[in-house]
Amino acid sequence: MRILLLGDIVGSPGRRIVARLLPALRARERVDFTVANAENAAAGRGVTLALAQELFAAGADVLTLGDHVWDQKDFAAQIERDPRLLRPLNLPPGCPGRGLATFQTPAGPVTVVSLLGRTFMRAQADCPFRAADAALRGPPRGGAIVVEFHAEATSEKIALGWYLDGRVSAVVGSHTHVQTADDSIRPRGTAYLSDLGMCGPRDSVLGREKEPIIQRFMTGMPVRFDIAERDVWLEGALVDVDPTNGRATAIRRLQLPEV
Repeated sequence: MRILLLGDIVGSPGRRIVARLLPALRARERVDFTVANAENAAAGRGVTLALAQELFAAGADVLTLGDHVWDQKDFAAQIERDPRLLRPLNLPPGCPGRGLATFQTPAGPVTVVSLLGRTFMRAQADCPFRAADAALRGPPRGGAIVVEFHAEATSEKIALGWYLDGRVSAVVGSHTHVQTADDSIRPRGTAYLSDLGMCGPRDSVLGREKEPIIQRFMTGMPVRFDIAERDVWLEGALVDVDPTNGRATAIRRLQLPEV
């Protein structure tokens, strides 16, 4: 089973490159299932149901979210309409939507768990470690289990990767928009990567226009952070999983320019 994981989709440039590259990428790499982070798809702040449908049409099978999940008006009601939209599982009780779902593919079932980090994050969230424990209780689900961890601190991501080694097929991080080079298969068969990177413009500061952010750092004055447009790349990773035991057999990072 081959699973494609895409980093944060940033604004219209990120949506555009996903629409242009994902269909051919899925065919070329024989991808069975695609997980994409849509946290920044709506001008950098959350996603709407209409934009989610665009990404599903392009080939995403499930969209994960993060600390901007409620930024778009009415999305709290919209998230209930599509089971392919996953908000972090460890949000406080009473939040709408779901943070875990199992999907059937010709290669076997894929369970996706969305989690939100707490270190250096402003969003309210319960312990991701305990939330993962609760999600994994009960009879084995079979097939692949992918944990997408939207977190700021590399240490928190690495710790969760070790904590879940052997219990899930992959733990991959998002949120920082910078792809890390620590892809590996942990000793008990879990694929790991601290951050998938982003689907968005590299000629930027994390997907935003450079000059306003430089101005903010130099003066401390509030400025508008518009989405940049130039040098757009698609970033993520491919993970191969043995569906008979759920163990990862390979992980490969992707960095593809817009053409």
